[in-house]
Amino acid sequence: MATVELNNSNFQSTVTQDGVVLVDCWASWCGPCRMFAPIFEAAAEKHGDHVFAKLDTENNPELATQLQIQSIPTVMAFRDGIMVFRQSGALPEEAMEDLIGKIEALDMDEVRRKVEAQKN
Repeated sequence: MATVELNNSNFQSTVTQDGVVLVDCWASWCGPCRMFAPIFEAAAEKHGDHVFAKLDTENNPELATQLQIQSIPTVMAFRDGIMVFRQSGALPEEAMEDLIGKIEALDMDEVRRKVEAQKN
């Protein structure tokens, strides 16, 4: 599956959909971003049932600021519209696969309870 290019108009609707959405925040001048790109693309091909999206921080500076992206690459993961992971720095292939497995294994009822508890 091809990756989705994110921007101001489609970011919210992409990350709030049901299922797993992984986001790579990157820039063309960033060496670690270029090293991570093939890992992200390979994971997208392997896990076609999930959405893989890329946010070019240079072309979307307002969105990058709203998301408080201070270091790239930054990887974010959403499941059923809830951010369940965020980390700056490129992930090795094994860590990316491990992350996807952990996201798939989450008890989303428990995650929702924790999110609600944090709001109160």
